Amino acid sequence: MTPKIKAQDEYLSAFAQIVSRIQQTLKGSRPEVFPIRMVVAGGAALHLLTGARVSADVDAVFSKRVLLDEEIEVSYRDPDGRARLLYLDRNYNDTLGLLHEDAHQDSRPIDIPGIDKKLIDVRVLSPLDLAVSKLSRFADQDREDILLLAKEGLIDSASLRKRAKEALGGYVGDLNQVRNAIEVACRLIESTQPIKRR
Repeated sequence: MTPKIKAQDEYLSAFAQIVSRIQQTLKGSRPEVFPIRMVVAGGAALHLLTGARVSADVDAVFSKRVLLDEEIEVSYRDPDGRARLLYLDRNYNDTLGLLHEDAHQDSRPIDIPGIDKKLIDVRVLSPLDLAVSKLSRFADQDREDILLLAKEGLIDSASLRKRAKEALGGYVGDLNQVRNAIEVACRLIESTQPIKRR
């Protein structure tokens, strides 16, 4: 299912330009490598799913090793007319945070005008996997993002707890902090639910 893109704005236009520039760098590659999958995470994914909060960087991983010979960034103006910069974070790596092993497979395709899906298959983490990805750091912004996904009706506490605990199975190290974050996040999500009257 293609996620509903809620906002058609300057940020999305800048995001489309970033993807277009990535697509340009792919042209001339061997035909058998295509399509290359690009899975978007972080603040960019949150904006694509909800239309809220913009991020200065695009966190994404690719299904192939992609050589980019230059920084990819786009200037744009926000609705208030302020100058903004959006760039592809070439240092982003999703192996150091919590993520379910099926997250890339379960990501959702998005349509971007001018992007050839035969070359680059742009996808966004599912709302559930995006929430899971925010549990290992679990800073204030991560909590706010999880709450926003809950308020939008995109995640619930039971599903988050199940998906996050499944994701923990693939990790090593001291997991107590992440287990605690899962419980706190589930309580936060439950606090957004209306109280059922008897």
